[in-house]
Amino acid sequence: MEENIGTPPQSLFDAMDVHIGERAAKGIFLDGGGLYGTEDAVNFVVRDGEVTRVDGPYAEGKEVVGGWAIMEYADLDAAVADQQEFARLHAEHWPEVTVVATLRQISEGPEAPDA
Repeated sequence: MEENIGTPPQSLFDAMDVHIGERAAKGIFLDGGGLYGTEDAVNFVVRDGEVTRVDGPYAEGKEVVGGWAIMEYADLDAAVADQQEFARLHAEHWPEVTVVATLRQISEGPEAPDA
């Protein structure tokens, strides 16, 4: 999502409480939360074998990760359908912002994920 777009409306918080609560009750939602902006973030950059600490703010950043969730689904189709529902809640309750909701698998080792 875009940086510094303000606080989401209460209706989105309320809808997400229901959405997450239902998934937690079913054992789908394992963990998650929101993230503050990058104004006080600390990055470590590894370049050419050297580690450098870089403190914010980051003027070049246009989009940031606003939150995260760890979910467990029976199959990819269920995960995709639920991710679409998550995105729909944002479209319904906060239509004036652009949100990119990304679905990714968690790596459990060096092998490539199953598609």
